[in-house]
Amino acid sequence: MTVGTQFQQAIAGLQSASSQMKIFALEVQDQQVKNEFNKYAQDLDTMLKQMKKRQNYIEEQEPQYKQ
Repeated sequence: MTVGTQFQQAIAGLQSASSQMKIFALEVQDQQVKNEFNKYAQDLDTMLKQMKKRQNYIEEQEPQYKQ
């Protein structure tokens, strides 16, 4: 498995986890828990942005990893 493929899988996993946290936040009634799920989603979105930046850097440096 190439680095490019591994990054794609990691990014997809973060996107999935973020989406799931957002769904949980919508479904739960307790406001404190809702806030926690939204915070988790924000944290995952931040990680996702960082991973995408890193992926772009890797693809610029190593074009063979471009997806």
